[in-house]
Amino acid sequence: MGAKPLHNIWIRRQQCPCGDWKCYIKYEGDDEGAVQSQLVKRETMLSSLQEVVFTPYVGQIFKSDDEAFEYYSNFARKSGFSIRKARSTESQNLGIYRRDFVCYRSGFNQPRKKANVEHPRDRKSVRCGCDAKMYLTKEIVDGLTQWYVSQFSNVHNHELLEDDQVRLLPAYRKIEEADQERILLLSKAGFPVNRIVKVLELEKGVQPGQLPFIEKDVRNFVRTCKKSVQENDVILTEKRENELMELLETCKVTAQRDDGFVFNCSTDESGKVENIAWTYGDSIRAFSVFGDVVIFDTTYRSITYNMILGVWLGIDNHGKPVFLGCTLLQDETSRSFSWALKVFVRFMRGRWPQIFVTDIDAGLRDAISIEMPNTKHIISIWKVLSKMSSWFSLPLGVQYSDFKSEFDMLCHQENVEDFEQQWNHVVARFGIGSDKHIDLLFSYRTCWPFCYVRNFFLARTMTPEYLKLEQTFLKNILSAESSLQLFFKQVGIAANFEKQNREEFLYMPIKTCLPLEEHARTVLTPYAFSALQHEIVLSMHYAITEMSNGSYLVRHYKKMEGECLVYWIPEDELVHCSCKEFEHSGILCRHSLRVLVVKNYFQVPEKYFPLRWRLESSLVPLDDQIIQNSNNDCSQAFHSLTATLFSESFISRERFNFVHRELTQLLEHVQNMPVSDEVALSIAPNNINRLNRLNIRCAKILIHSCSFVSGCSLEDQRLQGLELTKRNKRYLNGYIERDDASGFHWAAAANLHYSF
Repeated sequence: MGAKPLHNIWIRRQQCPCGDWKCYIKYEGDDEGAVQSQLVKRETMLSSLQEVVFTPYVGQIFKSDDEAFEYYSNFARKSGFSIRKARSTESQNLGIYRRDFVCYRSGFNQPRKKANVEHPRDRKSVRCGCDAKMYLTKEIVDGLTQWYVSQFSNVHNHELLEDDQVRLLPAYRKIEEADQERILLLSKAGFPVNRIVKVLELEKGVQPGQLPFIEKDVRNFVRTCKKSVQENDVILTEKRENELMELLETCKVTAQRDDGFVFNCSTDESGKVENIAWTYGDSIRAFSVFGDVVIFDTTYRSITYNMILGVWLGIDNHGKPVFLGCTLLQDETSRSFSWALKVFVRFMRGRWPQIFVTDIDAGLRDAISIEMPNTKHIISIWKVLSKMSSWFSLPLGVQYSDFKSEFDMLCHQENVEDFEQQWNHVVARFGIGSDKHIDLLFSYRTCWPFCYVRNFFLARTMTPEYLKLEQTFLKNILSAESSLQLFFKQVGIAANFEKQNREEFLYMPIKTCLPLEEHARTVLTPYAFSALQHEIVLSMHYAITEMSNGSYLVRHYKKMEGECLVYWIPEDELVHCSCKEFEHSGILCRHSLRVLVVKNYFQVPEKYFPLRWRLESSLVPLDDQIIQNSNNDCSQAFHSLTATLFSESFISRERFNFVHRELTQLLEHVQNMPVSDEVALSIAPNNINRLNRLNIRCAKILIHSCSFVSGCSLEDQRLQGLELTKRNKRYLNGYIERDDASGFHWAAAANLHYSF
């Protein structure tokens, strides 16, 4: 087996934090290229086996000899035998023009010359002169090459095998690429072949002997690869050392050219680079505003260089990941993590984050307690949930789905007492009290359940939306086949905020007509305002009751559970809710907002607009023109027009279908316009003309939708549409619920005007 091409391949760390070599984490999407190719092969094989495969016949035509071999192989497997390629005949004009495929037991073994040993092995042959065969002949018809069956026989002189036996024939025993990597990893760790087979059976959840290969195949594979692995290790070690030195030189050159760029590295006794880290001036400036919550992502490692990748990320005022720095570590020990944290604090000029979010890792936890003693360590709930399947799906079997549902509810318990009581109940119900992973989770319980972390500010980093953005960000800087130099370049692009696209400042319509909502829109970014607006809308569903101590009991008008206690101190304009949403996300909760509305507040107190969520904190300054356009007459006119369009379109299903189809085409046209035209929209004459043309287009859609349903003349509908536009000056309030019978999301129509 020859050495594979050297590519810097990034994969997710699979070693389980429990420390057991036999236990590893399987993530969805790991080795996507290899996995996808395996899935395609497997699905192709299964579909070919499931479909009816007719018995080949003389005269049957195939496009190629490979297609014929695959067809005959599928037929053979379903019939209980396997095939092999026998002789082929070649000519100068046609090349290979005949192929012979025969049963695996065809012919007889020729007697071999016995080796000069004392006790030679007498191996029995499976060949018994079986005459089952399929011969192919090539012909050219109208300039096209095709193969036809010239001879066929399905007569066997031996018993055919059952399904559970035929899979063990050598032709059908395959070790997939992902299994090969796992076998080599376990072999390198010192596992004997029989234990490797048992580990694979446990990981795949199959009964003993049900793998698509046998122990003999694993032993042969390890023996064949051993020499190549040793050669590759030498090459990879040399490649790693050379590329790390080149990366270090690149960092030195970049530091001379860019005053804001900083880097650090550690070396061993021989001067070889062990660990390296770097960051940029933009990232250091971003930390001064968004460094309150830092995510240290150590998900990926390079299997080529055997190094851990650590990326420091924050969340900006638009809800997007912001790059703060990265490091390459030789291992995942407490010593390496301590070095990385020291360097990060030095990069950020001695400043520590308030919250440090990581994965479950004992070495990292120890390093944080030493290097950042005043920083709260939080375990990402998404990192915990991603391990549930690997940890509990096999031990629990059919009970796993019930366990997963109860565990999800457990994660969101609001107080510690309820959490610990429910924890004991779940552990006892599913009989997992002695499970090492349950013990591991419980030992970290102060870092990941909602009831323990709700008092700490996490800046909405635990939302599913941010998780997706973070994963996309990491994939953008990780190329499947890149050198460290290219990786360094990709990181530099991600860290340059000036070269990134500016945040689109979408017009955010008012939904409640409350003055405090209008005021918040002028202060917060669209991302933060959208979150606050959601709370404002929901606050309308809550009633308040004043208590004897001056606090307020806030509860939903329908739901009896989930009531919250709000404390309000008018002289200091202080409001505090027992749900602690503001302390957790920096967005005032619906309960506090309800009290402010009842107390006739027309503006949210400034102290409840954290600097990190304000427009003024944007890393890339927004043009004043863009901000002004959110309140100008054009936006108001557009909103009025779309409100009328919405009210007319949901009168019937036919109208909605027509409006939805036309507006979809219009939206695609607008989105394909140059970005400069969208950003530069102002009240200048040229832009007014462009806006008028869009208004006319929308008005035509409205008029045609009315005429399409009612059958009135276009002139009557034009007058009616103009009258509706004049009359409808109010903003839409509330939501239109989904019509389950029709399957339409009518509420989506109300949001069409957001896109304009």
